[in-house]
Amino acid sequence: MRRIPMIGRRGFVAGAGASLLVLPLAAPAQAQGLTDLLAKASDSALDKLAQPGAFYDDEDIRIKLPLIGGLNLGGGLLGGLFGNKSKINPLSGLTRTVNDAAGAAAGEAKPIFRESIGALELSDAPGIIGKNDGGTRYLRESSGETLHGKLRPLIDDAMNSLGAYGQLDDLGERHSLVRDAGLTSEKLGESVTEQALDGIFSYIGNEEANFRANPLGKAGGLLKGLLD
Repeated sequence: MRRIPMIGRRGFVAGAGASLLVLPLAAPAQAQGLTDLLAKASDSALDKLAQPGAFYDDEDIRIKLPLIGGLNLGGGLLGGLFGNKSKINPLSGLTRTVNDAAGAAAGEAKPIFRESIGALELSDAPGIIGKNDGGTRYLRESSGETLHGKLRPLIDDAMNSLGAYGQLDDLGERHSLVRDAGLTSEKLGESVTEQALDGIFSYIGNEEANFRANPLGKAGGLLKGLLD
């Protein structure tokens, strides 16, 4: 799974073989402020991504069908053979469905993100406070694998509910190119989970930066004094 490197202003040393610096425990107010900020940013991001069409309509986070056996199911060889913009492209429906599934999963994901945020150890908070998306980067570095594992069942439930896995099976039966590409429900679910998590973290980072830029606005004063 692609992961955003954790880059702290004072908590990390750049370069090969760099060691994590052990910092004094952050002031309780700072740690609580950062926790509250991340919780609010994640809630806001997930609310936005749960809106109909949110993943598909944003080209920066749109989920694509994976590259399997050298064939790009969302475009490239197979897309060209079927016609990327053609209404008869059998892959376009599946692409839309997996994006809808990611949005449905995002709508159910608040508790798992809240849980991971609440479990963060913020002893190095001073090293990440100065970054516009420092909290988001720290959350991903600390809890990315855990969140991936908890998001996957939500993705699977949404994919089943919206018929994505059924669409894949049907496409494999009707089109040998899709079948021969070796795309299974397991591979598709894993790819959608990874891409959905990328999109979620991207949105959380944006929300964190927005709250930092306007600490007395939507964040409700959570950052007042935190960046001093």
